[in-house]
Amino acid sequence: QVQLVESGGGFVQAGGSLRLSCAASGRIFSINTMAWYRQASGMQRELVARITGDGSTNYADSVKGQFTISRDTAKNTVYLQMNSLKPEDTAVYYCYAIIKLSQSSPTFQYWGQGTRVTVSS
Repeated sequence: QVQLVESGGGFVQAGGSLRLSCAASGRIFSINTMAWYRQASGMQRELVARITGDGSTNYADSVKGQFTISRDTAKNTVYLQMNSLKPEDTAVYYCYAIIKLSQSSPTFQYWGQGTRVTVSS
């Protein structure tokens, strides 16, 4: 079984910062892409940031220059540093990963359970 466990969400005032973490555990051979998505109340889930196995990153236009995604490959962990937070960043943030369970297996997609971020004005 593979699990993605997020941490670091919480309540912060506008202009503040939070750092989200997501650790993957279980039977993991390799992890390709890791990403953060978010879902605000009444909205569809959207991609926030993505980092590939070779370290390439891309961001939603709404968070460019504000959020930074990084990963620790040895720890199977991805981070999201969120600065200058705005009320519109309020959402549940989900970790996502594409994982191979063995050298010969196909890849599988996994989601974390989400961590809530609330930004007050």
